[in-house]
Amino acid sequence: MKFGGTSVKDAPAFDRVASIVAGQMEKAPVVITSAMARVTDALLDAFETAKSGDAAQAFSSLEDHFERHQEVSDALLDERLGKAYEAELALAKEELSSLLMRVERRSLPVQMLKDAIVAYGEQLSSRLLADVMKSKGLNARHVDARRLIVTDDEYGAAKPLQDETREIVQAELTDSVRTGEIPVMGGFIAASRSGETTTLGRGGSDFSAAIVGASLDAGEIQIWTDVTGVLTCDPRICEDASTIDVLSYNEAAELAYFGAKVLHPKTIQPAVDHGIPVRVCNSQRPDEKGTMVLAESGLSPNRIKSIAHKTGITILRISSARMLGSYGFMSALFQVFERFRTVIDVISTSEVSVALTLDDTEYLPRVVTELERLGDVEVEHGYAVVCIVGEGLRASPGLAAKVFSTISDTNVALISHGASSVNLTFVVKEESVRDVIKRLHGCFFSS
Repeated sequence: MKFGGTSVKDAPAFDRVASIVAGQMEKAPVVITSAMARVTDALLDAFETAKSGDAAQAFSSLEDHFERHQEVSDALLDERLGKAYEAELALAKEELSSLLMRVERRSLPVQMLKDAIVAYGEQLSSRLLADVMKSKGLNARHVDARRLIVTDDEYGAAKPLQDETREIVQAELTDSVRTGEIPVMGGFIAASRSGETTTLGRGGSDFSAAIVGASLDAGEIQIWTDVTGVLTCDPRICEDASTIDVLSYNEAAELAYFGAKVLHPKTIQPAVDHGIPVRVCNSQRPDEKGTMVLAESGLSPNRIKSIAHKTGITILRISSARMLGSYGFMSALFQVFERFRTVIDVISTSEVSVALTLDDTEYLPRVVTELERLGDVEVEHGYAVVCIVGEGLRASPGLAAKVFSTISDTNVALISHGASSVNLTFVVKEESVRDVIKRLHGCFFSS
């Protein structure tokens, strides 16, 4: 059972989570929690402030968030547990102050310090949640996730070492779970073989849940968030967006990658590898069943399950006569993106040109400089990717025609169809995307 930041944002939310766990004791739960809402961002901001040379201001900027943890403790813990947590909070403050000073002085590799600092969000929330559960009579035990999940030393987006992690998780948790104890740990955080704190990347708490679930051969992985399952589209765009009952792993992976905020893309893979169902639930409406993600989901009547989108997209177009009949051109092009660790979202090719999209433009000037050695490069900003997902899309005659006739007055800059059997993706100007999604959702779902 993984609970996201909005599920542990304040005292009523912590209390609600404890009740949800108590209602599933027969399933022998293991609990993983994100940091309290907004805390990770605050820690990242503090890191940047310290890096710019003001560790004192960086630390003082966290005071409100320390107070939020203390307010939950005051509201929900008895005197004994409250004093213990107060001591935990005081120690965390002391350690964070020291780490921020090290950032200011650059006394250790900066990325290593960044992971150590941002990990405190999960450390504090998981310890607090374990104590709240104890105060409600549950047999909970806090477990430091850094003792369980072993990764490489790629700070900021570390890769789990699956075999080592599985062995440790089974050794540490199997007996606890069997005897009715509830392990409670922070998601997102792990440690390298040398014991240094690492993180799994933003959204990594879902990944933590999948890793631990797969290591324990869990019957189900539950992702508890602030929406009821995966929806047919963004409810901020279409108020009539509805919950999808069942998705396949492939459908969920496509939706997650192309903007659906409910699932982190990496969550899917450990579940796929071990055939574990993933259920997406709403912690504010725990009685609603949410969305179940399975190996296979079957076809929906209109073939489409959901419409996802991602804004802030940049299109790169590379044209070169050298492409014609050349077997090494694409390899050289992809090597540029590999060197700068820049992910390509959508790609389309012709005989002498390649068009592709990026949402990470951190290294764009350097990427363009390298690409100009291969051909002429055009850069266009301000686009959005729209991703239509559903089993059997590739084999559905007339579906693409229906999609594009519905938005026939909208200019489509790029189309990718056929690479995946469950995905039709296209790119439009960012200012058009809301209207495009409303019209498509109305066409395929309103009836």
